[in-house]
Amino acid sequence: MRNTVTSTHCPYCALQCGMNLTPAADGRTVEVGERADFPVNRGALCGKGRTAPAVLSSAVRLTSPLVRSAAGTLEPASWEEALDRVAEGVGGARAAHGADAVGVFGGGGLTNEKAYSLGKFARVVLGTSQIDYNGRFCMSSAAAAGSRAFGLDRGLPFPLEDIPRTGCVILVGSNPAETMPPALRYFTELKENGGTLIVVDPRRTRTAEHADLHLAPRPGTDLALALGLLHLVVAEGRTDEEYIRERTAGWEEARAAAMAHWPEYVERITGVPVPQLRQAVRMFCEPEHAMVLTARGPEQQSKGTDTVSAWINLALATGRPGRPLSGYGCLTGQGNGQGGREHGQKADQLPGYRKLTDPAARAHVAQVWGVDPDSLPGPGRSAYELLDALGTDIRALLLMGSNPVVSAPRAAHVEERIRSLDFLAVCDVVLSETAELADVVLPVTQWAEETGTTTNLEGRVLLRRRAITPPAGVRSDLEVLHELAARLGGEGSPEKRFPADPEEVFEELRRASEGGPADYSGITYRRLAEENGVFWPCPSPGAAAEGGVHPGTPRLFLDRFATEDGRARFVPVSHRAAAEEPDEEYPVLLTTGRVVAQYQSGAQTRRVDELNTAAPGPFVELHPRLARRIGAAEGEPVAVVSRRGRAVAPARITTSIRPDTVFMPFHWAGEGRANTLTNPALDPTSRMPEFKACAVRLEAIRP
Repeated sequence: MRNTVTSTHCPYCALQCGMNLTPAADGRTVEVGERADFPVNRGALCGKGRTAPAVLSSAVRLTSPLVRSAAGTLEPASWEEALDRVAEGVGGARAAHGADAVGVFGGGGLTNEKAYSLGKFARVVLGTSQIDYNGRFCMSSAAAAGSRAFGLDRGLPFPLEDIPRTGCVILVGSNPAETMPPALRYFTELKENGGTLIVVDPRRTRTAEHADLHLAPRPGTDLALALGLLHLVVAEGRTDEEYIRERTAGWEEARAAAMAHWPEYVERITGVPVPQLRQAVRMFCEPEHAMVLTARGPEQQSKGTDTVSAWINLALATGRPGRPLSGYGCLTGQGNGQGGREHGQKADQLPGYRKLTDPAARAHVAQVWGVDPDSLPGPGRSAYELLDALGTDIRALLLMGSNPVVSAPRAAHVEERIRSLDFLAVCDVVLSETAELADVVLPVTQWAEETGTTTNLEGRVLLRRRAITPPAGVRSDLEVLHELAARLGGEGSPEKRFPADPEEVFEELRRASEGGPADYSGITYRRLAEENGVFWPCPSPGAAAEGGVHPGTPRLFLDRFATEDGRARFVPVSHRAAAEEPDEEYPVLLTTGRVVAQYQSGAQTRRVDELNTAAPGPFVELHPRLARRIGAAEGEPVAVVSRRGRAVAPARITTSIRPDTVFMPFHWAGEGRANTLTNPALDPTSRMPEFKACAVRLEAIRP
């Protein structure tokens, strides 16, 4: 056992870095080793990946179900008692108030098999339309913009290995040096190869330190910035007219919208000087190949979809998408943020990235599931809207792999809504802040204790392999759904339709996705093991040329886009203000983000000593000029107040941020919870909340 090495993948970000696991001497945890054969990280790991086994320890994770006692405390219980309580709580709400009184909330860290089964369970067993997941808070704006421009959303339409070989990258609102450190090498190699890097970020981040040009716009003004750059591209005659004519539609309208955003006007909105705008256009347009990559900065806005569309328009006008070593892409955040939304967790989607409102899609999936298409509910509420309805329209909630008490916008309100539920069941590996509020907590297996697939930011489907046996009191999410289906599904042995074996689930997922935009039907566990992953779409062998095995699709759109006529669509967009701009009462802008040693809500990483030593708690990053104005001192507490609440954390004074902006990381609960402050104003298309810009005031707290 000691010498058994399992090749698998990191449980954290969307790189899904390859790693080798060796069981530790006690057989209860694992040791992480380098896996140089996986092309994404080539052996490199960040601190989170290296220390991931720490969460496998029984000292920090859940090993027994917990049930709320009559005294109001969570007490250990048997699995039978806990599952019966879940069935009673969920079934009671459904019987008393209807199917849509039960909500389901998933996570972008769930494997494809879990995401698929959870969506199926919600619609087939519970009959509820009220299902969404925390990936809505990740890249839904980029997904919406990519779909309307290209007819298909895949985070990166090309492999990461193409980045060092292009001529210029505009990296918008992304800080991979801290959010996915092994990816930084692609940008340093780009520069070593003679390419240039432009970073767009209100802060001079660790990534921006590597940039050839750093543009620092006010939070919430990325849309104006992209339009200003496109204006200059047109004015300087740098458009690719042949490409526009042959491969796109809608240019005239988009061009007219951009021309209303002249450089001086954009400078007033964004704070980015006109000479820098002109320099960025030269750097981007002069090389033969170039890319635009976006992340949460421009996406987590109440106009995030239009903002991403503006950056796509810039790429299209210069002839980049659908050409080798060029194009537009999105750097997905969560570990399975891509696959998690492709297979049924999202309120409006069915497996294979099919639309829930499409009769043909409903018929196909219903046939695989063995149900009447008319029995499938329609689209439900998006993530924040679902959380906002808890305790009123939604009376019971089943939650898997998410911690909205920390991660949701207007978090104090969301916590209040969760507390008002008649019943809450949480499946998690640790007792998160949300799990602490549950009526039943079910301890589930982790990455090293289970087999399953994930889909990384490139659209590469990967196989995570089980390396060790989980503790006796722990079960997989698939086993939980299997058991709940038996209790809640009525007659006909419904549990048989919810297998607990992940490969059996994946085989069904293949059939359900067949013919859809995200077609996995040609992918098998064997192929994933032998080929280091397979890029979707990958149709079944019968759909491949000459009946052979389809190789997968590392690079999309080289021949045509996934629209009806094969042309990419320009979308005319215009600048509009953030939902909440500074005023006399709240004169400063708050933006939020991550730090290198913590991950998402911190539910797991805050239990790792090494990571807590590196990043022990929240802070408020502010410029010296702003610090002097409010009388703040380095390391002393500062209160940040918005219309939604108040957070307190130590000041971190630095010239790397704009004087009109403050930054807080969002990994912590308690009084330093950044999402107490953030604005739930939603993008009208993607339903993404505006995490990246809200108005606040600062108060120095005197000793």
